Amino acid sequence: MKTLLKTTAFLCMAFFLLNSCDEKKKDDKKKDAETTTTKAKAQANYDLADADTSDSDCECETNWFPHTQTPAPAEGANSPFAASETTNCIFHQWSWQKFLWLTVPDSNNTPLFLRDTSISQIDPYMNPVTVPSGTSLALSASEEKQAGSAGILESNPSFNNGSSATVYYAIFMNDTMYETATTYGDQLLNGTLDANNSKVYPVGSFELKTSWVATTAIPQSDLANYYITNASIDGTTTEVALLGMHVVGVVENHPEFIWATFEHNNLAPVFNWTKGTASADVEKLLFKQGSVSNLDGITWSGSSPKVQSEAYTLFQYGVPRVEGSDPTTNFMETSQSEPENYNNISTIDQCVAKNLTDVWNNYAYTGSIWINTDGLTPDEQVALLKSEGYNLGNATPGSVARGSLNSANISMETYTQTFESSLSSIDASNLTNCLSCHSAKSFSSGNPTSPLYLSHAFNGYLEHQKGKSKEEIHALKVREFQEAFLKPKK
Repeated sequence: MKTLLKTTAFLCMAFFLLNSCDEKKKDDKKKDAETTTTKAKAQANYDLADADTSDSDCECETNWFPHTQTPAPAEGANSPFAASETTNCIFHQWSWQKFLWLTVPDSNNTPLFLRDTSISQIDPYMNPVTVPSGTSLALSASEEKQAGSAGILESNPSFNNGSSATVYYAIFMNDTMYETATTYGDQLLNGTLDANNSKVYPVGSFELKTSWVATTAIPQSDLANYYITNASIDGTTTEVALLGMHVVGVVENHPEFIWATFEHNNLAPVFNWTKGTASADVEKLLFKQGSVSNLDGITWSGSSPKVQSEAYTLFQYGVPRVEGSDPTTNFMETSQSEPENYNNISTIDQCVAKNLTDVWNNYAYTGSIWINTDGLTPDEQVALLKSEGYNLGNATPGSVARGSLNSANISMETYTQTFESSLSSIDASNLTNCLSCHSAKSFSSGNPTSPLYLSHAFNGYLEHQKGKSKEEIHALKVREFQEAFLKPKK
C-alpha cells in the first residue's frame, strides 16, 4: 500500500459531506470507561436484533407508487428509527423512499431535487451555486477530480463509437441543513460556540452528491434509459445524463446520517468473488468488453487509472466478500452480520423494479451505511461519535458500523474502493467506506470534535470563512487523511 497513492487519494474527498471516503486506522487515544460502556451497550443491543439471517422479507411499500405520488419517508419521533431496537430493513426502506421522493417527476419530468426551492446546489465550501437560465444545474471542470484518489473519470470511448466524455459532479443541500450549518458556523467563527461541542444537524437535514456525463458519451439508442437534462458546463449549455446519486440524511437517533447510494444499472460489471473476475460481454459506459482479474482498472496512479475503461464495482451492494467458495456463504466476517443485509438490499431492489415504471427504473440502490445506536440516548449517541473519531467506519467484528461496509458508487468512488495492492490482501481491517473519514473530528488545527464536522462541506465553509484558499483547505484535508489512514495499525 503506497503512501503516495493514499495521500493523493484524499484530494478527491474535498467535495463535501457525501463523497464516500475510505477506511480507517485506530485512534491513538484510549477510550475512557464511559465511552467503552456506551459502545458495548450499542453492540449488545445490535447482536440481539441482527441475529436472523433467514430469507429476506424487506419489501417496498405500496404507497411509494405511482412514482408521481411518492411521499417523503418518516424520519422523526413517529418513525421506525425512534424505537429502542431497529431492524436492518428500515434503513434500506428509508434509502429507497428518500430517493424516490427526491426524484418525483412533475409534468415536465423534472425531479423534485432539481425544482424544489428548499433544495439548492452548493459548491464544496457551501457557497450557493448560480444556475444559469435554461439549465437545471451548473458543472465545472474545477470540480471534476472526484472519482476517488483525485481521479478524473472518463467514459469508455468504445461504448459510443469512440466518443468519450468526462464525468462531472454537483452537490445539493436542503434548507434545514444549510441554515443549521451556517448558524452554527457563524457561532464557531465568532467564538460563541466552542470548537469542541455536541451540536447535531436536525432530523430532516440532507445532502446529495450527483454525477453526470454529456450525452455524447451514450449511444442514441440508450438515451431513453437515462434521466437527461441541460447543464451549464463552465458556461456552455450541454445535455447531460445522470449517472449516480448519494443520498445522505439525518433521521431520529442517527446524527451520523444514513449514507445511501444509487447508480444507473448499466455502468459497469460487479466483481465475481467466486470466479475471481469482473467481466462484460458487451461495451459498458465505464467498462470495455472483456474480463479482468486485478485491481488496475479501479486504481488511480497519479495522473490516470492504471488501465482505462476497466472500472468495476468491487463488492455488490458494498457487502464484503472473500475469494472463491460458495457465493451463498463467502461473506467476509465484519461488524454487520450477513447475508441478512445483502438479501434485504436485493429483495427491496427487486420490489421497486417491479413497481417503478418511469426512467428511474433504470437506477438501482447499491447500499447504505450507518452506525448502531440502538438503546443509546441522544447524549450517548453524540459521545459515541466523538469518541470513535477515525474509527467510526471500522468494519472489524465488534465495531459499530452497520450496513454496506465497503459502500461505493462506481461513478464517484471509482478509485477508492480499496487501497490494497491485490485482491487477496483485502480484509475486514482495511475496508473502505464513507464513515472512515467523514467523522466527528474536524480537520482544522487541534482536531476538535463535534457531529457537525461529519460534513466536509461544513468544514470547508469554516476554513473558507477564515480566509483560507482552496489549496490550503485541500492541504488540511490531506493532513486529515494521513492521520486517519497512514498511522500504523495497533
